[in-house]
Amino acid sequence: MKVLVVDDQEVNRKLPIAILKKYKIEVLAACDGQSALDMVAKHLDITHILLDVSMPGMSGSEVCRILQGQAESRPLHIVAYTAHAFPNEKQEIMAAGFDELLIKPITRAALLLSLGLPLE
Repeated sequence: MKVLVVDDQEVNRKLPIAILKKYKIEVLAACDGQSALDMVAKHLDITHILLDVSMPGMSGSEVCRILQGQAESRPLHIVAYTAHAFPNEKQEIMAAGFDELLIKPITRAALLLSLGLPLE
């Protein structure tokens, strides 16, 4: 498993990266939507993406739609990573094609479950 963590705020990338590295999971990071798309194109072994929904420029939902459009050639497990928790926002977010929704601030258990990993 290789996970790409995408968030425009460095502080929001640090916690999931630290948790995943503790579990010996290879992790890459990107700070915006275009960088995320570039990383996915370059690193064909990325299997999971933790993708911030609200980013300047290209939103996480836009990135997800692009990646889901390419899903036939490469399956990805894409988790929406957001502070938005209102029911109508959840529906809109999931409609973009995300597999899971992870609400900030995260916990170790929530992160692992959202990526389909077992809790020890």
